[in-house]
Amino acid sequence: MNLFLRILLTLLLALACAIGCAALHTPLPWMIGPLLATSVVSIAGGPTESWGPLRNAGQWTIGAALGLYFTPQVVGLIGGLWWAIALGIVWALFLGWLFGAWLYRVHAPRMHGVPAPMLRATSYFSGAIGAASEMTLLSERENARTDLVAASHSLRLLIVTVTIPFTLQWSGLHGLDILPPTARVVSAPGLALMALLTGAGALLMDRLGRANPWFMGAMLVSMGLTMAGVTLSAVPQAMVNAAQLVIGVSLGVRFRADFLHTAPRWLVSVAVGTLVLMGVCALFAASLAWATGLPWVTLLLGTSPGGITEMAITAKVLQLGVPVVTAFQVCRLIAVLMLVDPLYRKIYPSSEA
Repeated sequence: MNLFLRILLTLLLALACAIGCAALHTPLPWMIGPLLATSVVSIAGGPTESWGPLRNAGQWTIGAALGLYFTPQVVGLIGGLWWAIALGIVWALFLGWLFGAWLYRVHAPRMHGVPAPMLRATSYFSGAIGAASEMTLLSERENARTDLVAASHSLRLLIVTVTIPFTLQWSGLHGLDILPPTARVVSAPGLALMALLTGAGALLMDRLGRANPWFMGAMLVSMGLTMAGVTLSAVPQAMVNAAQLVIGVSLGVRFRADFLHTAPRWLVSVAVGTLVLMGVCALFAASLAWATGLPWVTLLLGTSPGGITEMAITAKVLQLGVPVVTAFQVCRLIAVLMLVDPLYRKIYPSSEA
């Protein structure tokens, strides 16, 4: 089966499941439906396929839509939360190290075929709360088992992305959401200009080799326009739904037929550890909510061990405080990418390997 046909069949499967989930009123149907469907079919050995340009377009769309939330008033609110965001960064780094240390302690007696330095690096980068692709790349530089690192992050992202939206929708909790009425109006000329500007921002970030360039570049340009009081257009809901679909597909196809055979005990440990991470992050969010006066559910998404795109989509669809969630997640992502590798070398110097 050629590549085009695999991509087409995967998209049709994802669309059918998204429509079905929407009919059942499940949370985030346009992302979770495709994610679960493609995951199951991929693990079963089905010929699923994700096309990179479509995934990039989806991230660009979501980034441009989220930037519309950052009005001057909202930016002022977030500016007053700098200390809470800084605490969130320290918390994420500490929690990731603790998770990695636990993985090493649990599996060191059993994985005799893996040298101690390799297992240490594998555990550390598997536990780090950061983007899957970047953590896998960094772990490769430290001679880790990249297959285990990639599998760990994929599984953690799947668990968080599915569990949190269902829990929040069924709980009926509400967060903080601010969006000016003018940003709800779709203007064809304005949308075309915004697409051109945000697309240029995404391309620039991609050329500079930044993490999540299509999401971050589009969001930063859209955010800059909104902060300056320039309102070009809202992003049509159909585009947002399509973006969620292709992002769900790109996550689901990470799981292949050999996924369940990749160190089953390791994956079980990652799954259990992820559930514990979610629990302690919920407690941390509660303490921040008490200190800041912001809704607990908003801070839960901001500090959860999920991916920035997925948590921001959850905040947008369930109206749980997009600007605050995005600010927490973006700052954490940047800090983790900058600090996680130097911290590894500091904590585990090569002389001790």
